[in-house]
Amino acid sequence: MLDERERRIALNEAVFREANERIRELNESFASITNELVLVCECGDGKCGDKISMGPAAYEELRADPAQFAVVPGHEIPDVEQVISKREGYDVVRKNEGIPRKVAEVTDPR
Repeated sequence: MLDERERRIALNEAVFREANERIRELNESFASITNELVLVCECGDGKCGDKISMGPAAYEELRADPAQFAVVPGHEIPDVEQVISKREGYDVVRKNEGIPRKVAEVTDPR
């Protein structure tokens, strides 16, 4: 039961990450003017629609590790991930070893 929950949460986050990849592509022309990408929270709550903002360089740094996701502060799920960095307006989480990390790695669009 716990494994299924972890897998579901990780898949929700992977869907948000994929959406942000598409949003990033659309935002690139605007980011050159504003130096900001407006993205969706990549938390495990499939109903979350909260927005976060970051610069293009911060986004590329986040995507360098497939186990990292950007979430609204307080949206982390401690038994699935750990906050590794607090940024202005969002936290960076890294998936725990096991199912959450494996799902994050195999669903990485890069």
